[in-house]
Amino acid sequence: MLRPRKRYTVYDLQQLKGKRVLTHIHVKSPEEAAAAEEAGVDLMSCSFDSPEAQARLPLLVAAAPNSFLSAATPHGLASPEEAIRVAFRALELGASSVYCSASVFIIEVMARERIPVVGHLGMVPRHVTWTNYRAIGKTADEAKRLHRQMKDLENAGAYAAELECVPHNLATFLCSQTKMLLMSLGSGSGCDTQFLFSDDILGDYDERPPRHAKAYRNFLEEHRRLQRERIAAFGEYIADVKEGRFPQREHLVEMDPAQLEDVVRSVRPS
Repeated sequence: MLRPRKRYTVYDLQQLKGKRVLTHIHVKSPEEAAAAEEAGVDLMSCSFDSPEAQARLPLLVAAAPNSFLSAATPHGLASPEEAIRVAFRALELGASSVYCSASVFIIEVMARERIPVVGHLGMVPRHVTWTNYRAIGKTADEAKRLHRQMKDLENAGAYAAELECVPHNLATFLCSQTKMLLMSLGSGSGCDTQFLFSDDILGDYDERPPRHAKAYRNFLEEHRRLQRERIAAFGEYIADVKEGRFPQREHLVEMDPAQLEDVVRSVRPS
């Protein structure tokens, strides 16, 4: 079984910057978390943006007790106080750090409270109305702006930032210009971590995969196969009941006939 010798801390991760690329998977169930830990992944992340996701976090932590797990806070945190409250709740439930795509203002408030926080650079899906879905940083002006945003996050106290859909050569340069860990999602191999969602790795959705993703299995077809098997099994059960083939003698428990007859005599009207 391949596992880290101990659960990483932020300090541990910072010492690894520039030494090797860490593997990073976003998981959505205890089964995925357990599988990722057993496979030997370095880092995990998960959602923490709904009551269901918040209830699931302790289950993920229990399923992967030796793994560093970062919890993604809800979009639209209304105040610094709410951000701090949500972040500390995630840490209390076992998260190792929190991810937040809010402004530098919110990031700085969280970091001042010594909350390990991951920011977001490049294409931010929650903010695509300002950019559209595309790579960010292909022009000199955008690249310079991205560099400024990175430095703002660093100065705010973020220990890491997800770098999404940034040209790989620019991403490599940016990674060399910051103390933060840069987590590559579609930004090439020159960053500190290589990040994919479990759905991408497992092929677990019915749409065209993003350009940066690679499916290693076809779970969608497996789910469809299992659904066909469910329908067939339920249909066979229904047919067996209708035709009198279920239940059969091996499925039944019988009372001693003599004792049953005694009961029948005792309750039968005289």
